[in-house]
Amino acid sequence: MTDQIIWLNAPGDINQFHIEQHRCDDPGDGEIRIRHEAIGTNFLDIYHRKGIYPMPSYPAVIGAEAAGIVEAVGPGVSMFERGDRVAYAGPPVGAYRSARNIAAERAIKLPDTVSAKTAASSLLKGMTAYMLLKKTYDVHAGNHVLIHAAAGGLGSILVRWAKSLQATVIGTVGSSEKAALAASCGADHLIVGRGADIVSDVKRLTNGLGVDVAYDGIGGDTLLKSLRSVRPFGMAVTIGQAAGTIPPVPVEELRPGKALCHPSIMAWCADVGQYREAALAAIGAMETGIVSQIGAEYRLADVAEAHEEMESGRAAGSILLIP
Repeated sequence: MTDQIIWLNAPGDINQFHIEQHRCDDPGDGEIRIRHEAIGTNFLDIYHRKGIYPMPSYPAVIGAEAAGIVEAVGPGVSMFERGDRVAYAGPPVGAYRSARNIAAERAIKLPDTVSAKTAASSLLKGMTAYMLLKKTYDVHAGNHVLIHAAAGGLGSILVRWAKSLQATVIGTVGSSEKAALAASCGADHLIVGRGADIVSDVKRLTNGLGVDVAYDGIGGDTLLKSLRSVRPFGMAVTIGQAAGTIPPVPVEELRPGKALCHPSIMAWCADVGQYREAALAAIGAMETGIVSQIGAEYRLADVAEAHEEMESGRAAGSILLIP
């Protein structure tokens, strides 16, 4: 069977993508072939496309998560059979294609209650939320948490999951429409508008103390605002730079005793045991309704348009590619 594959010729803009017809080989030892039903997109894909996180060689195939049906099983695989519903996320990237061979240990069976589209839109983000809320900083009842881009794909999952842990959530959003979505996810307080005085608003909402932990995927000069919104001996976590490169942070900003952390879900997932722990936690969370809203769907061939929308920040929720 001939499939579509999206190649990235070199680091750069959306014009570096090209589509090719490609026949997926039979799976090798320890591998399965998955016929993709839905492919998730993440800001990580933009970093890979631009070369902020360069690929080992070019042309390359990017994309870090997808869900579908097991189409073939390679030698030595006993945990899957044809027809199983599965999803995967994390390294090695290469999901922008109709079908893919992948190591069986990287695939996770999906329960009947979780659709392929839900899994593809929420698995990597759910794994990231698990890492951030339970491993990077152990969020628990009574904590105050600041979540930037609270209506986004990751942000909405972080809001829902933090609320399930009985934390008080302060979210930032860019518009009243996104505020409504973040509120529907359970955010207790919302700071609306890109020009808002985040630090003052956070201090007002926490009686001058600041939050226990701030999750910042915005980057640019927002990280310094996040750090200044954290209480003494709290933590600011930088998880992206959607707004641009993060300028140097003076060490004096860490007084008195604030922590600054820069975790990587891809590094976490390089260990198979940690990967499966996070993936199973994310799927369990999906079964309870902790999912990302699907903001838009594009055909796989329209990947350039999907990247344009993702970068624009117009979409609330996750963007899917459908083969």
